Amino acid sequence: MRRLPIVPTVVVVLAAATMIALGVWQLQRLQWKEGLLARYHDAQAMSAQVPWPSDPADYAGALYRRSSVDCASVRGFDAISGRSQDQRSGWAHIAHCTLAGGGSAEVALGWSTDSAAPQWSGGEVAGVIGPSKGGIKLVASPPQGGLQQLAVPDPSEIPNNHLAYAVQWFLFALTALVIYALALRKKWRAEGRDAR
Repeated sequence: MRRLPIVPTVVVVLAAATMIALGVWQLQRLQWKEGLLARYHDAQAMSAQVPWPSDPADYAGALYRRSSVDCASVRGFDAISGRSQDQRSGWAHIAHCTLAGGGSAEVALGWSTDSAAPQWSGGEVAGVIGPSKGGIKLVASPPQGGLQQLAVPDPSEIPNNHLAYAVQWFLFALTALVIYALALRKKWRAEGRDAR
């Protein structure tokens, strides 16, 4: 009867179990992400506007919905890489607004091939709420300040690679077990030769 070495076997089994657990967790994340994307796609189809969310807890529920803001004053502009509605690369012009009713908002005014700040001093802006590094932004539609239309935020651009990660973790676990089994077989063969 061949005996398994206790400590290496426990280490390998625990490592494989951890990898399998991570794979299962990625499958759970996949279900969560698919539900989130379905909700965002439904939000895109809604024509009714939502109020601009002032509380970060409300950001997720407002994404990809239409909204509007009243930009009372512009604190500054940023130009970041962006795509036009017809998928040309260039600059997205972001205005940092103080809102008339209090609070603030990032407003993506539009697109151009020039990084220079547009001539725009504020006012009512309607558009679609999209994600941004700071939380959310309003992508103006129609564009403002003489700019062209930016690509409308699209939830299909959100990566959903949890299935690939799950498969990866399961393959890692299988590989660890196969390598350990091969190492044991080699060890047992060597012991068999030594016993003769």
